[in-house]
Amino acid sequence: MKWKESVIKRINKTSGISVELISTSTVGGGDINDAFRFDTSAGQFFVKKNSASSFPQMFEKEAKGLKLLLDADEIPVPEVVTFGEENDTAYLVLRFIESSPESADLWEDFGRNLAMLHKHSSNKFGLDHNNYIGSLFQSNRRHDKWSDFFRDERLNVQVKMARDSGSMGRDLVNYFERFYNRLDELFPVEPPALLHGDLWGGNYMVNEKGNAMIIDPAVYFGHREMDLGMSQLFGGFSAKFYESYNAHYPMQPGWQQRMDYCNLYPLMVHVNLFGGGYLQSVKSILARF
Repeated sequence: MKWKESVIKRINKTSGISVELISTSTVGGGDINDAFRFDTSAGQFFVKKNSASSFPQMFEKEAKGLKLLLDADEIPVPEVVTFGEENDTAYLVLRFIESSPESADLWEDFGRNLAMLHKHSSNKFGLDHNNYIGSLFQSNRRHDKWSDFFRDERLNVQVKMARDSGSMGRDLVNYFERFYNRLDELFPVEPPALLHGDLWGGNYMVNEKGNAMIIDPAVYFGHREMDLGMSQLFGGFSAKFYESYNAHYPMQPGWQQRMDYCNLYPLMVHVNLFGGGYLQSVKSILARF
């Protein structure tokens, strides 16, 4: 069975109605996935596909993360229709979202909604399953303390990967080890927050109502400053976003200075995915520290 036929069969099974495929067209899907619009007798669907053997259970994990965000009911996310595999092709089917112009209150609403999402908590940092950030495996083994989780499940994993590949020398590993020794005093103690986990400007879109909708999550319960830091890494978020967030869930003093420390994780992810200049950014942060 061809993978497109498999998609329609899965939609039929999930929806309980007979769905017929009218046409497909390609849409932007990022570096990892191919993406398509499926026009059917039951409406439009957004379908992502990639290699099941290269990225085992990636779409299953993404669907779980989207459901966690959907169940929180604080910020719009795409509706998961189904996911599946056909031979080595894995796919994820979402309701298609027609992008619209921004509403006048988009950034204020976005900041408030993210603040409300971060108030959803857990008794531990981490998650009951592992997932992905980009195309890299993301370990979510649970910890009682943020400093332990950040060190062992975020930074150390990426540092070891970079060291093993030859991207990072021993001198920078030593910098990280000194940084770990002060983690407890760097971050304020806060309850674990439900995070998007990969909140850069390419992972939100404007939905039909003109509101911000978050996509492509790397969900876990972590320190809420991680989402704020990631939002600043590549820019694109209005100052109104941060003002609104702080109005609804005030950040602890010194949060602006901690953004660089939060971004050591996504920067190391980029080192391991793309190399190059990202390592210099890591060195600069640790040198200033």
